[in-house]
Amino acid sequence: MTSLYDEVQAAPGEGVPTRRVTIKVNGDDRTVDVEPRLLLAHLLRQGLKLTGTHTGCDTSNCGACTILFDGRPIKSCTMLAVQADGHSLETVEGLASASELHPIQEGFKQEHGLHCGFCTPGMMLAAKALLDKNDNPTEDEVRWALSGNLCRCTGYQNIVKSVLWAAEKMRAESK
Repeated sequence: MTSLYDEVQAAPGEGVPTRRVTIKVNGDDRTVDVEPRLLLAHLLRQGLKLTGTHTGCDTSNCGACTILFDGRPIKSCTMLAVQADGHSLETVEGLASASELHPIQEGFKQEHGLHCGFCTPGMMLAAKALLDKNDNPTEDEVRWALSGNLCRCTGYQNIVKSVLWAAEKMRAESK
């Protein structure tokens, strides 16, 4: 069975033009040839095998595909891969180091912000964008920052607590 990525990424010689795109993904430079209509979410998931980027709606409503684009949260299901040319992207795979969890990931674990996990990568990256700008957010600021991300499993309280826990830990580590 072929994936949507395989269908969109026609083999060379089939008459479908491609464009060379160079992006920095989680700190690593990547150059790929993509068909101009390929969505960034599909390039990340199928093309680059970064499966933490989820696609839940393809309409930008759910936020499961949220990544950081030059440090800003964007929904990768509504951006074309060619639009990322020359930009820096961060996916959930870029949060943790080889030896330890990022404080945001640790916060989701400690405060039970994880449930089915489908929305979690997008929530974590939206939280990272907030904490990169504001290391001491209020609960309302966290809720606002996460408002573009839907979770179908929880009442959001533990997710908000997770982000506040991470903010506290990050402040303590920076002292």
